[in-house]
Amino acid sequence: MEELIAKRYIKALSEGSDLASMQDITTVFSALAESFKNDKFVSIIANPSVKAEAKSTILLDAVKAVNSSKVNNLIKLLVENRRINIIPAIAQELKNDLAVATKTYEGTICSDTEIDAKVIEELSSGLSKKYDATISLVFIKNDFNGIKVEVEGLGIEINFSKDRIDSQIIEHIIKAI
Repeated sequence: MEELIAKRYIKALSEGSDLASMQDITTVFSALAESFKNDKFVSIIANPSVKAEAKSTILLDAVKAVNSSKVNNLIKLLVENRRINIIPAIAQELKNDLAVATKTYEGTICSDTEIDAKVIEELSSGLSKKYDATISLVFIKNDFNGIKVEVEGLGIEINFSKDRIDSQIIEHIIKAI
């Protein structure tokens, strides 16, 4: 639900903006979204006894360095409509839109065994060529018994499960007998 509301604000924000200004705005909202990971900040922003003017001042001071009337007006509008809590959703949607515009995506490789940096680079370059985009992959070690590659912005999910491959080999051998 927040994503749908965020998209409306982003649509209004992006009208008449070039790619460079949208990159700057994305950076600002990403920094603001990081603030929402701080419990103290969230308790102040979500506190109903803190006046809207104080919340607006806190947020406007955080984005003062950008010196953008569009960003300032959006912050004021979010405070006025009591939608400060969608700032992380706005940041994520801005990142997604920017990734589509620049054809630059980030993805993850998950596995229970270490993967060499050269293999990660080869996977990244291979996917980049196939999808005509710049894809950077990051390795995350977890308990997945195989290899899983995900690039959320493009909707790519590739996985090779050792268990599934073993079961398919066994099925093939049984069929051959």
